[in-house]
Amino acid sequence: MLEAKDDIDRSIDILLLGAGGREHAIASRLSASARAGALYIAPGNAGTAQVGENVELDESDPAAVCSFAREHGVGLVVIGPEAPLVAGVADAVRAAGIPCFGPGRDAARLEGSKSFSKRLMERASIPTARYAVFSEVNDALAYVREQGAPLVIKADGLAAGKGVTVAHELDQALDAVRACFSGSFGDAGSQVVIEEMLSGPECSLLAFTDGRVVRAMAPSQDHKRAWDGDRGPNTGGMGAVSPVPVVSDAERREMERILDAVMVALAEDGIEYRGCIYGGFMLTPSGPKVIEFNARFGDPETQVVLPRMEGDLLEIMLACARGGLDEVEIGWREDCALTVVLASAGYPGSYKTGKPISGIAAAEEIDGVTVFHAGTTRLGDRVVSSGGRVLAVTALGSTLSIARERAYAACEMIDFEGKVYRSDIGERALQGRSRRV
Repeated sequence: MLEAKDDIDRSIDILLLGAGGREHAIASRLSASARAGALYIAPGNAGTAQVGENVELDESDPAAVCSFAREHGVGLVVIGPEAPLVAGVADAVRAAGIPCFGPGRDAARLEGSKSFSKRLMERASIPTARYAVFSEVNDALAYVREQGAPLVIKADGLAAGKGVTVAHELDQALDAVRACFSGSFGDAGSQVVIEEMLSGPECSLLAFTDGRVVRAMAPSQDHKRAWDGDRGPNTGGMGAVSPVPVVSDAERREMERILDAVMVALAEDGIEYRGCIYGGFMLTPSGPKVIEFNARFGDPETQVVLPRMEGDLLEIMLACARGGLDEVEIGWREDCALTVVLASAGYPGSYKTGKPISGIAAAEEIDGVTVFHAGTTRLGDRVVSSGGRVLAVTALGSTLSIARERAYAACEMIDFEGKVYRSDIGERALQGRSRRV
């Protein structure tokens, strides 16, 4: 239920967990709420420090998060990344009587275990790729040889968006299986999910939910591969656009139906889900099919979805945490949004950090441009790189072409040693389905 009327004007102190571009985008919208009190971000980055207070806190330690929230009178905990969700932070926060935006440990298995997710989809008759799950390397290798390429090889657990190999050749698929079982992804690779390769444009659809009501956000499209032309290794995401022109009304309705069906299936298993659910879809010739579910906002999808949202994010998140999501207003701007990720050379492999960054303020003087920090920190009076994905340069425009032009103009104004980025973000959306995928 929504809060009592005598609490409507009370300010809310907020604890946001996470350190990436997604968290900077969330923090920016939360800080803009009329009811936002103190905003703490743990651990945050150089960008979140501009809209709140970064704090030293282990985001995946349930006891530490609860202790901080109680000591600082926090009225809402927002969990950005997946690791704290899988660690059960949301369960501990709710048990302490503090509203929390983010699903509990059982619900977060939707992302934390691909085999759990696939089996749930199978029970709920949700369209997805055919699959098999393996715990032994030799069994998995034999299956790959039997099936032949192309195949998609996935580490079962969390691998920061890097545990997936789209293998067009048999040797590539076999190497991917060996890499998973070799420990390249830690415990995440102790089980491997092997799927048929689906064809079609990809689309992400995020939704708010209070466990009963599901409110879909605007569709977006991520660009996972490291290099132009959708080549190279998978990354956490190199750019995104919203809306997605190739998505038909019928496809959107089907994706929304699927998100509703997932909530029903979880509820039938006695699992409550409050927060954001992310559906990653392939728009196949036979309709949308699920590639994956995530239990939180996507990154970099958040950086194009939230700038287009009309509504008070704090009120929306409180409604998800407390119930009553159907009573809050959520709308969407007609403007298009495009974001380009500026990364460190070598990402998603090894890379160097500590590189001074210049030009951010000048870039944000371009109409419609916001630069969201991801892998950044402040050293004295300088902002320096501290991660693989360093910045997400987002632009709004009346058309996707205008947004794209603005974003790339801003990218040119920002500089740091080893800066790399894709030059083709948004081309898929602009070319439509005539493009070979």
